[in-house]
Amino acid sequence: MGYGDSCQGSGPEEFSGLLGKLATMEKRVMTDSKRRKGLMAASALVGGVLVLSACSGSDSKASGAEDGGKKSSQAQVDEAAAQKTSEALIKIAPEDGSDNASINNAAKVTVSKGTLTNVTMTTAQGAAVQGQISADKKSWKPLGQLQRATVYKIAAEANDSGGRTAHENASFTTVSQANSFIGNFTPEDGSTVGVGMPVSINFDKAITNKADVQKGITVTSSSGQQVVGHWFGNQRLDLRPQNYWTGGSTVTLKLNLDGVEGANGVYGVQQKTVTFKVGRNQVSTVDAQTKTMTVTRDGKVVKTIPISAGSPENKTYQGQMVISEKFKETRMDGATVGFKDGDGKGEYDIKDVPHAMRLSNSGTFIHGNYWGAKSIFGSVNTSHGCVGLADAKGADDPNTPGAWFYNNSMVGDVVVVKNTGDKTVAPDNGLNGWNMDWAQWTAGSAA
Repeated sequence: MGYGDSCQGSGPEEFSGLLGKLATMEKRVMTDSKRRKGLMAASALVGGVLVLSACSGSDSKASGAEDGGKKSSQAQVDEAAAQKTSEALIKIAPEDGSDNASINNAAKVTVSKGTLTNVTMTTAQGAAVQGQISADKKSWKPLGQLQRATVYKIAAEANDSGGRTAHENASFTTVSQANSFIGNFTPEDGSTVGVGMPVSINFDKAITNKADVQKGITVTSSSGQQVVGHWFGNQRLDLRPQNYWTGGSTVTLKLNLDGVEGANGVYGVQQKTVTFKVGRNQVSTVDAQTKTMTVTRDGKVVKTIPISAGSPENKTYQGQMVISEKFKETRMDGATVGFKDGDGKGEYDIKDVPHAMRLSNSGTFIHGNYWGAKSIFGSVNTSHGCVGLADAKGADDPNTPGAWFYNNSMVGDVVVVKNTGDKTVAPDNGLNGWNMDWAQWTAGSAA
């Protein structure tokens, strides 16, 4: 049946039923549409949850921002603290906790970007060490030499340009006696000596690094004479020119041994300058054969004195000898130099020998003699090896030969002894290095 036929052929009841069906279908369509919209909404909600879950990284960024805020706050705190902290930088030497520190130049406080306001230095026991801040307030140092084997503490304060104060503390220990060496020298600072006086340095420890030690020692003369050192063993260094010092000259000894390693783990501590003057040129010649002594001063003979030298059994050393000590009176005991009787006592023991002057370490002297007959002087050699001059007991008569020579001699004067028949005195037996020629002398230098 065609469409037109059906329409034409439908009655009122059929049309009403048709309308009902259409309404039912419309409801279904609407219901499906709502369902699709609901699904889309649910999907959107689930998607929103997923999006929020996927954006959990955004939560981390937010947390990072919060941490950044904390860091920023800490930076602000640090910056504020820095603004309150002094820019002054204090440096203390030696470093905190160091040992074997020098007793001369080690202790020092310096500051940059500020000025020192207060420095204190004490021993571990609290004894204060005097020091001084420099005029520009940039440094401080102690005023005197420190003690060996001592713990010192330094506390320093300084202000920067803004008036903010910085503090620094340190402690250190100076070199011990066991780990240091010193040189005992002659002649003394400010003294006047004869032309034969060498600079002689005796070290209290054996020196193995001789070259380094010798480099730290210089001797110069206003005369321009070249001065060379010679080592006698490992604890003695003598220095002299080729010929006697020029009379009237000035000699300067500089010891720059602070921190110099003289032996393994043993360091020098001396930093000193010594100056002495050379007096007139006096050389006295003892002739054991003629039994006289001729005193020459600045090239002119000023006196001839009768003497009595060592007997044939006890001859006097020959050679150039330097007066190293003077005693108005002294004791001479033969037992101390090997002259003993059968009972072990000295062959002689004279407690008041007048006007004695040492020529060697082994006991050779030139001295006054009051116990011998006056006739022996100039005629016979009778002594145990010394050179004797007529003198008086008590050393109180200025008119005796012994007194005259004593009063007209000084440490460093040269006494040449000849024609005794004995050997030449050893160069290290006293200050007698002049008995070595220049080639021998310079061969003993480590510099």
